[in-house]
Amino acid sequence: MISKRYHFPMADNLTTTEEIAELLVYLGRAARGTDAGSDLTAAQWTAMRFFARANHLSRTPSAFASFHATTRGTASQIIKSLMQKGFLVRHEAADDRRGVRLDLTSGGQTIMDHDPLNNITRAIDRLEGKQRTSLRQALPALAAELAKVRGTVAFGTCGDCRYFSSGGAASYCACIAAELEPADLGRLCVNFAAHEDRRTAVPSLKSKEIL
Repeated sequence: MISKRYHFPMADNLTTTEEIAELLVYLGRAARGTDAGSDLTAAQWTAMRFFARANHLSRTPSAFASFHATTRGTASQIIKSLMQKGFLVRHEAADDRRGVRLDLTSGGQTIMDHDPLNNITRAIDRLEGKQRTSLRQALPALAAELAKVRGTVAFGTCGDCRYFSSGGAASYCACIAAELEPADLGRLCVNFAAHEDRRTAVPSLKSKEIL
């Protein structure tokens, strides 16, 4: 049974999986609803969150387009609008395979303190520890399964990735064949491949970026 405290209509004949899907949609709508009155649109907030959380290899226009499930053109327009506001800055990437990297400016970092998603973050913090742990385990797996169904790039963090290994003070990524910087651990990565999916890893985005 779904508690009445959610206050949204649901059909009586929904299966358990359909109820879960409806709840996820409801939470997404609730998060977008808190964007009202903000200086940024819902799409701009999504971009800000992505570039705040992605590792340095994933802070590219095409990676954001995949994450946002939109076209490169739409992603570029969102990025340009945030650059015009002074919240994102473009850098030439040190890796020749990628033309640009996007980072938050000091102004961008400041505005993240007013992220409407903080309301959901506070709600999650109020859950019991076991409930938070269950969500932490289930949601990345669900995101990976959805990516497989849609045939798109899956995003996740090092601890859940089959390419990641750690020994002592060093951490290593088999996908890029390099040691990882401590700052990149726990950040979203476009090269992510879930532990359960060892046979078919999604290829990384290696085309040169132009913005």
